[in-house]
Order: sequence, then structure tokens, then C-alpha cells
Amino acid sequence: MLRLGEAAMLSTIHSKKFLVSLLGLIALAFLPVLCTPAYAQVTGATLSGTVADQSGGVVPNAGISVKNLATGVSRAVKTDAAGFYSAPNLLPGNYEITATAPGFSSQVQSGVELTVGAQQVLNFAMQVGQVTQAVQVTAEAPTVQLASSAISAVVSATTVRELPLNGRSWTDLAALQPGVSGVTPIQPDFAVGGDRGNRGFGNQISVAGDRPEQNNFRLDGVSINDFNNAAPGSVLGGDLGVDAVQEFSVLTSNVSAEYGRTSGGVINAITRSGTNQFHGSAYEFLRNDAFDAPNFFENAGGIKKGSFRQNQFGVSAGAPIRKDKTFIFGDYEGIRYAKGIATSITVPSNAARSGLLCSLCPTSQQTQIMVDPAAQSYLPFWPVSAIPNPNDPTGDTAAYTFSAQRKVTENFFTIRADHKLSQNDILAVTYLYDFTPYSSPDGLNDVRVSSNTHRQIVSLEETHTFGSALVNTARAGFSRLHELNDAGQSAINPLANDQSLFAIPGQSATHVIVGSVIDQFTGGVNGNTYVNYGWNSFQGYDDAFWTHGTHSFKFGGQVERMQLNRLGHTDPSGVFNFGTLAAFLTNNPFRFTGQNFSSVREAGLRQTIFGLYAQDDWRFRSNLTVNLGLRWEMSTVVNDKHGYIVNMTNLTDAAPLCGTFITGCAPGGPLYGNFTRRNFEPRVGFAWDPFRNGKTAVRGSFGLFDILPLAYQYIATGATGSPFQTSGSVNNSKKTPLVGTFPAGAYAKLTPRTKGSDNIEQYAHRSYIMQWNLNVQRELVRNLTLMVGYVGSRGVHEPFRMDDANIVLPTVTPAGYLFPQVDVNGNQCLGSTATISCPANLLDSGGNPIPPPRINETGFGSIGFLHYEGNSFYNALETAVQKTMSHGVQFQTSFTWGKSIDTGSATGHGDQFTNSLSSLPNYDLTALRARSDFDIRRTLVVSLTWQVPSPKSLSGPARWVTSGWELGGIYKVSDGIPFTATWGSGGDPQGLRNSDDWAFPNRLNTPGCATATNPGNPNNYIKTQCFAVPTAPDLAFWNANCDPQPPNAQPSDPNAPPFNAAPLQCFNLRGNSGRNILTGPGLMNLDFSLFKNNSIKRISESFNVQFRAEFFNVLNRANFALPSTALFRTDIFDGTGSPSPTAGVLTGPTAAPGREIQFALKVLW
Repeated sequence: MLRLGEAAMLSTIHSKKFLVSLLGLIALAFLPVLCTPAYAQVTGATLSGTVADQSGGVVPNAGISVKNLATGVSRAVKTDAAGFYSAPNLLPGNYEITATAPGFSSQVQSGVELTVGAQQVLNFAMQVGQVTQAVQVTAEAPTVQLASSAISAVVSATTVRELPLNGRSWTDLAALQPGVSGVTPIQPDFAVGGDRGNRGFGNQISVAGDRPEQNNFRLDGVSINDFNNAAPGSVLGGDLGVDAVQEFSVLTSNVSAEYGRTSGGVINAITRSGTNQFHGSAYEFLRNDAFDAPNFFENAGGIKKGSFRQNQFGVSAGAPIRKDKTFIFGDYEGIRYAKGIATSITVPSNAARSGLLCSLCPTSQQTQIMVDPAAQSYLPFWPVSAIPNPNDPTGDTAAYTFSAQRKVTENFFTIRADHKLSQNDILAVTYLYDFTPYSSPDGLNDVRVSSNTHRQIVSLEETHTFGSALVNTARAGFSRLHELNDAGQSAINPLANDQSLFAIPGQSATHVIVGSVIDQFTGGVNGNTYVNYGWNSFQGYDDAFWTHGTHSFKFGGQVERMQLNRLGHTDPSGVFNFGTLAAFLTNNPFRFTGQNFSSVREAGLRQTIFGLYAQDDWRFRSNLTVNLGLRWEMSTVVNDKHGYIVNMTNLTDAAPLCGTFITGCAPGGPLYGNFTRRNFEPRVGFAWDPFRNGKTAVRGSFGLFDILPLAYQYIATGATGSPFQTSGSVNNSKKTPLVGTFPAGAYAKLTPRTKGSDNIEQYAHRSYIMQWNLNVQRELVRNLTLMVGYVGSRGVHEPFRMDDANIVLPTVTPAGYLFPQVDVNGNQCLGSTATISCPANLLDSGGNPIPPPRINETGFGSIGFLHYEGNSFYNALETAVQKTMSHGVQFQTSFTWGKSIDTGSATGHGDQFTNSLSSLPNYDLTALRARSDFDIRRTLVVSLTWQVPSPKSLSGPARWVTSGWELGGIYKVSDGIPFTATWGSGGDPQGLRNSDDWAFPNRLNTPGCATATNPGNPNNYIKTQCFAVPTAPDLAFWNANCDPQPPNAQPSDPNAPPFNAAPLQCFNLRGNSGRNILTGPGLMNLDFSLFKNNSIKRISESFNVQFRAEFFNVLNRANFALPSTALFRTDIFDGTGSPSPTAGVLTGPTAAPGREIQFALKVLW
């Protein structure tokens, strides 16, 4: 029998042999087509077409000259025997195309606008005559796609620079396209553990029902995804460089084989280049709260409008270094930002602070309790408020709203150079730099925390033309990101610096969670969770294009080496959990979690991706193109440069496998078996012109797209687990009582420390997405196109993540899942009288009650869980009407009506979004099948740019006043995203004994509960009367199986319901309410812009001074955010089963700001 290490070595040897053999087979398979035209992973455009005479006969060996009018750079190709030509990888821009052939007049097509990554068709019908005779034709930009079956659209330079953009982030414009929805429920970027920074700061999007981490963002052909494989962006979420981006394409479904590293959408951008003319811009955008409407929560809380000052300024310029040969372009943009964000929180009432509590006020008397001195010393962390909480009939809590002051300084620049080395060689290089430090308060305005992003991107590309039929592009790229997330910076409340309030020696005040009753205090200075991330991506690509007969071949490959480092401190001051406000005030915690600070280690994950592809765009008929592609893509097994790899092969293992030999580990081995080596991805499609006039395209396609197991999925493993990092938790029980231990007395009870680890599926099935679409494009009139299509996908074996899978498992009963009964100290007992005593057979040898067993009781606490067992389904109707710029008008309308369903939406973190549940129970995935966390049923987006015509009869000052006006706008309306009703978060109401303790309540089918939300009501968005603590089906079931009180209910709690108060309440029965059954608030937003262009031709023909006024959310609609799971706003009941005073409360900030006005001056030349 082989030992683990020998097996791993043998597996590696076989893997290498397999890889060599596979590469050889692929090379042999591609040998007959070793040269291909199309543009593979490059950002340039491909122009192709046929040259024919007036009778329709093909004209072979005709010369085609493609000249970029801005740079003067040209390329010459010839038609083949079938009269076909192709010019791949052309820099997007305005071109003049000339066709020449002996015996025919030359034909010149001007005004041909080539766009990023597009496959555009331009046919010539030659007239008999002399070559010296030229026929001038002004071409129209192609409006239907006759060569590609992928669903895609181009966001033009006019759209990028002329539409109103709040924050001037060009990636926001991807959401103009059908099938693309902004993921507004991404975790907040301040106040609660820095969750957003741990998942990527960039503004996320979902494309055609795929997870945000499954998209690929590319700049000049280089992948720029962040460390979490999500959208790039600074701390503010956006991507500056509106004046540096030429244009970008959005590919939403069934991309061809040249695109890898993605099973979702591709956002493919190209930077502006210099030209033969000196051109550029300088600008200043000003924001001030004097121009803005008050935030909804500022009005509701009666507080002064938050201050806001923002200056966004910059300059861009392009010029020739050597005419027709060498060009340069650069752009700088800066932001100086300071804003107060209205934030509503729940705090203890003044009565509660003095020990007066009430469970049924105003019908009963308040109860006086003695406030423990330790709790009294922590109460100042919660602001004092005399404003009653409208959702708390007890009066124990109050409402408080404050202005959270955020400050940001961002400096961004990019530079690009293009050089024509020879007639056949062009070199392009791009460098991007972005640094953004940011600071904001924590959730209670006690500590100022800081974050920053530091990004650098390099792209170097060389294109060589071997002849009229063969072009090759080689590219090297580098993407680097450093991120500091949520580090404590300074004390706003002086107590936050007081180390006498420590729970762990040497640290400041500890993190305190009081169920769902009041907002949590995340700790003193340096007491909150903070993380450093370092991300490096080294990339290499080669793409070839070859035209042969009716075939346009493309083939190539890529390699990407990834380095992901993480150094994090999770709650370095510890965490105390209290089930109720009374438990906190009387120093009666039910759990303490702590970490050995000195054991924190840096993770250094390493991984490599390899990809090969071949694509044939075959003109099967003159009006039918068939797209045939095959891609092979694999990733190596993730490893850690220090050997800090930890994995439990099974959840029940007594010791994990480690990447290095260390006490507490089994012998080393690979993190998981590589299931990507046979990732062959066929892709097939067609584009049919049924009427042979270039005005209608019927297109369809099907393809396979793999979900690679990338390093970000494993960042929470290894260095953060045992034995490399020691942490643990202790629950209150008779054996380890915690009463009176807050804050300094609980740390000693963690010895011996409870271990934490991860269970990663060792031999997973292949994880992939199947995509398909069928659509029709029709040019309705000149420059106006309609697209109607059906898009679908099916995800198989997708990642399923639980942050803690070490739970007490339930049994199946006719009434549903039933968890073991426990007493008030969390000990397993039988019978409804278990809250009084435990039977002798459930006592250990020392006479202590035995707690109910979790999956692993060999000394482990929390165990992360990553298996490839999730599934997803997406079906949508997508429509778009687009008018390209003509007569001064450009607009687009897109509408998506779809539904995304899955068994879990998280990949790297269980609570990826604010509506996510961090540890969905994996014992029944069928019960989790529901709307995806990012599902938005209907979305309508309209965008418009209109250059208002001026009366031609006017002259002088009147003509100046009435000319140069330009209107723009973006209108968006969409349904809300789903979320889940829960109860008892942080209070372990059903005795699961894991670190993510929440439960499903019962959904009631009573009058008025057909929908369980109150749209437009921020104080009671959830109809709490439509939910109940789970109940037994009958008295016999209740007597035999049910706990009438939760395990952490303390008999001394005046807020705890009386024993047996609710008929048949069964706290250990899983409720019938499912995942994501509620829908959050919808979104309606109108952004509007008004420009005045002032052309000064005395300086130059292109010199323009532009005054801009931009109005964001001009209708000032209150677009509420979801009830936050991080703040327990989805909890219907607290850990005792009492109604939660914060249930369904919508707090600030809103999903979109109130009306904001921005003024700008922009000089263009």
C-alpha cells in the first residue's frame, strides 16, 4: 500500500506525463490549421468581407488597404481565391478602407468605425474601370453581427465620456447592456468587519445569471480581476480613467474559444492612444452638499444634512512623437473626497442603561436589574439617545442616527505608447497606477478605521504581420494589487483606546454582539478584524490569425502565474456573544471566541493557469457563418510557499493534512486532487442572414465554460487554520460557566484552545457552466437596431461554501428536520422537562451533562467547508434597441426579464453579499434551491445622448446662446433582490453549536401574508406577523421531541418568554421558511446631464470649453437597501424567541444616494 506522500508524488509524475501527452495531442490536432485569423484574446477589431464584381462574381487577389485616419498607420491584405479578406487585431478607431483590383475602379470606404474586440463585415462591389478611378463611399457602421454568435455590445467613446456618471467609473456603464445587473447587495465597506474589502472593493456585476466572481475584466488584453477574482476597483468601488478609455465591449453570453478564465461575462476595454494630432482634455468636477438633497435617513432622524466635499480633477493628452510612427497618450485623475453618510443604529434606551427592562410594556411593569460594573463600563460605546425605537414595544432600545464621515484621496494615472517598428510590426505598451487611501468610522462611531487599495497594471503587446493571410500577436501582462482592509486607525471615542477594558491581554476593548437587539460594537482601536492582501498576476499570451478559403482560423494560448498573500487578524480582541440585552447588562455571556495573536501567519498561495484554444469562423454559405471552437484550460493545485496548507479529507478526521510537517498534522499531501486536467470546452454557434441583405441576423450558440478552482477560493484555509493559527471558543455551560467573566475572565477558559480547520473536497467533479442562446437582430431603419433573444445556462458542480460546517446534525421527522434537545446550558437531554434536569444516561463520568455531538468532536471548533456540489439555473428574455450616433442623437434601451436559481451563491466566503447566510446547512441542498442572492427579475435601462440642434437663422450672441447644448441621461428601474427571514442570529437558538448560529422561522399562511413585506416602509419592511417560532404539529410530537425554550435562554432574563408560553413551540425544529423567499426594495433612478459646448475655432478646430451640470437621482427617490444580515435586521425573533426590535428595519445608507448635483468645467482640444 502506498503512503500518502508516495501517492502524492506518483500522482504528480502521472500528472506531468499526462500534461505533456495532452499538449502533444493538441498540437497535432491543430497542425493542419496552424495559422488563424480572428483576434483571440486581443482587444483589437477584426474587419473581414468579400470583394465581388457587379454580377456577384468573386474578385481574387484584390488589394485591401486599411488605414487608421488618426495615426496614419495602415495595413495591406489581399483577397483569397474566394474573394475573401480579413484584417485582424486592428486598433479601434475611424478607418478608411481602399479596395483595388486590375480592371476595376478603386473603391474607397470612409467613415468605417471599428470597435473593440468586434468582428465586423465590410463587403465591396467593384465597378469596371481604371484603377486610377476612385469611387468614394461613406460607410455606415455595421449594426447587426453577421460573423459572431456571441451576445455582445460595444460601449462607445461617446457613451463613456458624455453620459452622467456618479464617480466617473467607466465600468459602471457595463450595466447598460441586457443581461447585466449591478450587484448592489455587496457587503458594506465600513462598520461591520470590513466584509466588503475581504470580498473585493470593486462594484460587482452579475452577467447572465453567473456569480460576480465568474466574470473577466480585461484592459488592453490583460486580465485585471482583483485578488477575489471579482471586478477591479478602488476603495470607492469604481474604476477611474473615463478620459483614458477608448471604448469597451461587454460580452454577456457564449463567448468564443479565445476567451478563457471565465464562465460569465467578459468586459474588454482598450485605452486611448496618441494620434498625429495633439489632443487632450483638462477638467474639474465639483461636488458640495449645498447642492444636494438631504438623505432620507437624515430627514427621518432629524439630523443635519451630512457634509460633502469632492473635487475630481485631471488632465489627459495624446500626441505624436514621430508622425505616422510613434505615439503617446497619458491621463491623470485625482479625487479629494469627504462625505458624511447618514447611518441609523439601535442602542440601549436610557431606562435600560439604568437597569429598567420590560418584556411586555406598556401593559406590564418594568423590572429593575442590577447592571454589572463591567457592562456599565462598556455602555458608553453605544451613543445615548432619547428617541424611542418605533419597532420595540418594550422600550428597552432607542434609535440613533449619526453622520459617518468618510474621507478618500485617490490618485490615478495611465500612460500608453504605440510604435510602428516596421511595416509588419507594431508595438504597444500601457502602464496604469492607482492609489486610494480611505478612512471611515466603525458602526457605532467609536473608532476610525482605514483601508487602501494600491493597483498597478502593465500590458506589452507586439503584433507581427507575416503576410496578407497570417497575423500573430504576442502579449505580456502584469497586474498587482495591495489592499489594506479595515485597520483601526484612531479613537473617536476615547474609551476605544482604553486597554483596561481588554478581554485578551495587551489588546483594547473586545467585540460585543448582543443578539439582534442592539447594534454590535466591533472593538476598540486595533480590535476589529483587519486584513492585508497582496496579489500579483504574471500573464503571457500568444494569438494567431489565419485566413484560408472560407475559414477564418484563430488559435493560441495563455499562461498566468498567480500569487496571493494574506495576513489577517480576526477579532484580535476577542468576541463576546450575549443572547439578550438583559444578559449583557448582567454579565451573562453564552460564548466567548478568542485568538492567539502571536500565532497569526501570512498565507502565500501560488497557482498557475494554462490555456490553449482553436477557433474557426467558417463561412459555410455566403449568408451563413458557423463558429466552431475548442478550448482546453487547466489550473494547477493551489499551494502555499510556506507550506501553510490545511485540509481535512473528511469532516470527521481527527487531524488535518498539512503542506508541511508540523505537530498536529497528518503527513503532507496536495490540497486537493486536480480535477481540471481534462477541461475541454467545445463551443459552437451560427450567424445567419436569411434575407442576404445584411440587415437581419438570426444567431444561436451553445458552449461549455469551466469554473476553475482559483486561489481566492482557498484564502480562508491554511495559515488561518490549526495548527498554524490557534483560536477557539467556549460556550457557557455548567462545566465552563461564563457568568461574570466579561470582559477579562473568559480568555483563560479557552485552554486548551479549540482547533479550526477546513474541509475541502478532495476528489471533486468537474465544475462548469453550460450556456446557450438564440436571438434575432434586425436593422429597423438606418442606425437603429433591435435585438430579441433567449439566454439560458445551467451550472453543474459549482462551489458551495460554508464558513462553519461543524454543526449538530438533525434527524428527519414527518414535521421536518429535528435537532437534538438541549437544556439551558446547551447540554443534550430528552423530554420537555429537560430545562430542569438531565437523565443520568446523559451525564459524563464527572456528573456533567453531555452536550449534543457535532459532526467532529475531536477537538475542532469551526470547520470551513468547500465542496463542488452546487447547481444553478438561468433563463431570460433579453431585448435591446440601439441607435448609433446620427443627427446628434444616440440612445439605447435594454430590458431583461429573467430568473436565476441556485443552491448557494457563495464561492470564497459564505456571506458574499449582505443578503447571504454565511453557513447554509449542507445536509439538504434540495431545500436550499431558491432564487440566487443576486437575482433581479426585471431590469429596464434607458440611456440617451442628444446634441440639441440650434436655429440656423440666428447669428451673433443669439446663436452662441442657443448652440452647443447637449442633454444626456440614464434611467434605470429594477426589481429588488431576495433575502431570507431568520431568527436568533448570534444566539444559537437551536443548539447547532457552530459559529454561524441562526435558524429558519415558520412562515405563516394567514390573511395578509401572501407577500411578507411592506414595500416603502423602512421601519417595518418585513411583516413580522407572518412568521413564528417553529411549532410542533401536535401535542404528542411536542411532548416527545420538543424544547419549549432555546438552549441559551436564561431563566433570569425578564425579556425571555415564560416557559411553555406559546402553544407547541418547538425550538429545536427547523422552520418551514426557506432561503430567499422575500424580495427587497426595488430601484428606480434617473441621472440627467446638461452640457454647454463652446467651440473656439480661433484656437483650433477641435478646441472646446464645456460646461457640465450633472444631476444624479434627479427625482430624489429613496432607494432603500436590504435589511442587513450583518446587523441582524432579518431576524424576526432574538435568541430567546422574543420579537426582535430591529426586525425588518431598513437603515442607512440607502442603496443609491439622494439627489446630488455635480458641476464641471472641461476643456478639450
